[in-house]
This record gives sequence, structure tokens and C-alpha cells, in this order.
Amino acid sequence: MAERLSRLRVASAFVAIAILLLPFADLTLAGHDPWAALGRMGAGLLRPDFTAVEQIGAALAGTLAFAIAGVALGAVAGFMLAPFYDRALVRGAAIALRSVHELFWALILMQALGIGVTTGVLAIALPYAGIFARVFADQIAQTDPGPARVLSPRTGRIARYLFAEVPLIRHLMGSYTLYRLECGLRSSAVLGFIGLPTLGFQLDGFFKTGAYGAASAVLICYIAMIASMRLWMRRRLVPVWLAGALGWLAWLETPPMGSGALWRFLTVDLVPAPLRGGWDGPALWDWGARLIMAEALPGMVATLIVAQIALVLTGAVALLSSALIVQRVTGRGGALLGHLVLTVLRSLPDYMLAYLFLQVFGPSMLPAILALALHNGAIIGHLSGREAAALPVRRDAGRGLTHWLWDLLPRQFAGFLALCLYRWEIILRDTAAMGLLGVATLGFYVDGAIAELRLDRALVLLLASGALTALVDIASRRLQRASGAMRVSRSAPAEAPT
Repeated sequence: MAERLSRLRVASAFVAIAILLLPFADLTLAGHDPWAALGRMGAGLLRPDFTAVEQIGAALAGTLAFAIAGVALGAVAGFMLAPFYDRALVRGAAIALRSVHELFWALILMQALGIGVTTGVLAIALPYAGIFARVFADQIAQTDPGPARVLSPRTGRIARYLFAEVPLIRHLMGSYTLYRLECGLRSSAVLGFIGLPTLGFQLDGFFKTGAYGAASAVLICYIAMIASMRLWMRRRLVPVWLAGALGWLAWLETPPMGSGALWRFLTVDLVPAPLRGGWDGPALWDWGARLIMAEALPGMVATLIVAQIALVLTGAVALLSSALIVQRVTGRGGALLGHLVLTVLRSLPDYMLAYLFLQVFGPSMLPAILALALHNGAIIGHLSGREAAALPVRRDAGRGLTHWLWDLLPRQFAGFLALCLYRWEIILRDTAAMGLLGVATLGFYVDGAIAELRLDRALVLLLASGALTALVDIASRRLQRASGAMRVSRSAPAEAPT
């Protein structure tokens, strides 16, 4: 089927939109003396202090336990939803679950369940259930239909799924679940920034007290844990790790919640304020209109501005970084250095990177854009570079920039565009969450509503965030189909849709 849109035209349109949005973006350096702050931070980071090893060890264990339990629960839920993903109700529920960031889930759940184990595990499991359901359903759609055809037409959907489809994709499911654990470790770490006992909590404390050496030690331990995951997380060890995680979480003390908190949360807190005394249509309209005009729309506009600029910068970072890890382009030493840089950048969650940049540049859109571009660009650069290194090379092919510009780049552009379009939805979702750090995206208004215990307003803002993410997901899929990138993305690595 011929493509209705050329890939170069799609990429050019995104670049043009980002340039048009630049005048509306707040890119000021709001820090008091950013370069001095950067110098102090850099000096501390170059001298890691491991003396607080007990605190760091507990935070590492907490990060691991929350990630394993949350990913396992999300995988089980996604496995159960996947065979029914073609039904509108299931597909809509999965989109709604994954369109809300883990930090938002945690903030909402805290109001009903308190700051404890259940909140942390569910905050990871709920969005991951939606992601697993979509990815497993995609894997089912690409399986050989032959085994299912030999079954009786009266065979139920669950039986066909378990006996004809799962045996064909169970290795793919297992590989994707293990990969997803890496994402779970990042999600678990950032939950510490809102009070859960993971690495983010320790990092936040060390930065606030100026203990940059201890913060450096936390970051080194965290990156080492992610980089070595393929060594310590083997399929046969999954039951052991799961038992250990559940044991650690069971041992963790949880602050008690008042009785009836969950019931009050569901029946009072989430109900729009004008309706708590009975139906009042005019008051509800006035309440909703003021909330949308004063908070939801400005937050959505700011979220789109940051996300679109970050997406284009992500593409630039990915294009440049993918060449770094190809030996024929940068040599053996350069490729090793490229792998090290990309491992560090993709291991650190964009929320954590934005937190670090905020310490230097102050509150504006700049830290969020830089963090999103570096983290997502490193992920795409890693995937594209790994694919480029495996491509067959002609005998007369050049080396260095010549090889990259005239051989690799033209052959990889379709896959590169597919990966960028896949990350578009994720970048937008993460951009909304950046508001919790003070950037004026949707999360900024959600955080304000929760701080004032106006959960009905927070719910409306979260629905707006979810709707925006869902719209971008739809636009992304249509652009992939129209440009032919969908066919390319189906042969991309399993990590691509995440």
C-alpha cells in the first residue's frame, strides 16, 4: 500500500510546529547563579560519598520491591485483559489506565489508602496493566492464526487464547515483562519524590541538604542496578525475586489511615463540590467552566508546548546518539563511551533528570524539555544504534560520518520515525507529570488541587490529561499508518512501544 504522507514531510511538520511554539515557551534561566550551582553539583557528583550506605541500601531494596510487585501485578492484569482488547470497553479502560502517570495515580491513591505499600504497588500496576494489555494484544494480533483455526468454532475466547495463542507468544511476553521491569525501576524510584521509601526520597533529601556526594552515590547505585539487570534478573529466578519483594513489602511499616477514608474518598471527595448537597445543574456548569478556563486549558496548552518542543529535540538527540554506539562510525573506544553515556541517560528517569536541572536552571520549561529530550533521545538512540550495528555493510562502504550520513541514516529513517511517534504519547504523559516539580503543565494544577484537598478538581484535571494523551495516541497511530511507519514499527524491538 502506497504511503499517503512522506516520512520526511511528517518529520518536517513536527519541526515546523516546534519552531512556531518556541516564542510561547518559558525558557528563561531562573536560577540565582546557575553556573555556580552547576559547579558545586558537579564537584559533589565527582566525589561520591558512600558512608550513608545503610540508607542507600534500604532505598535500593524499596525501589526493587515496589518495582517487582507493581510490574508483576500489572503483567497479570494485562495478561487477563489482552484477549478482550478488541472490545471497546476493555480498550477504553486500558487507555484510561495507561494515560495517567504513576505519580498522579500515587497522589490520588494516597488520599484513600495512605502513603504505604498498597499505594506504591498500585501506582505502578494500574498504568502498567493498560500498557501490558495493549502490547500483549499486539503480540496476539501478529501470531500465526493456524493453531487457532484447527480448534472447534465453538471454542471459547479464553480457551483459544490459552491453548492456541499464548504458547506462540509466551517467550515474547516473558521478554517484554522483564524489559518492563527496567521501566518499573524508574517508576519506583520517582515515587520516592512524593514520600514513598525509594531512591527518589533519599535523592530529594540529599539535594535539599546540599549533600551532593551522597546524591552521587545514590545515582551510581541506581544506574548500576539498572545496567546490571540482565545479570541478576533471570527467568528462573523470578519466583525468588517476587517472594523477596513481597516479604520486604510485608515487613515495611505503613502509617495508619482513619477509618472510612476510602468510603469518604469515593462518595464525597471525588464528587464535584456543587453536587454534594444534591443536584444543582447551573452551579455545576459554572464550577466546571471556571475550572476548565482557569486551569485545565492553560495546563493543556503548556503541556503541549513542552511536549512538542521536547519531541523534536528528542529526535535530534536520538539521531546524533544512535551514531555514537556504532563502531564503524566512532571506533571501538567511541562506541564504548557512547554506550556508557546512553546507559546513564536512559537509566535516569526524565522526572529525576528534570529535578536535577531545576536545581541548576530554576523553575521554567527549560529543565523539563532538556530532561525529556535527553532521556527519550537516549532510549531511541540506543535502539536505533543497536539496529544499525547489526545491519549488513557493503564492502565499499565508508567509515565515520560518511558511513552514517550516506548509508545508515537513509536505511534507518523509517524505523527512527516510528520510534519517535511511539514515544510521542509517553513524552506527553511525562510532560504533564513535570508539573509536580513546578513547571506550569497540567501536573502543576493537579498538585495544587490535591494540596488544597479539592480532589474533585484534581479528578477533572486528570481526566483532561488522560484525554490529551489518548488524542495524541490516536494521532500517532494514524500518522504511522499514513506514512508507512506502522509496518516498520511492528518489526522494531520489543522495547519500542514503551
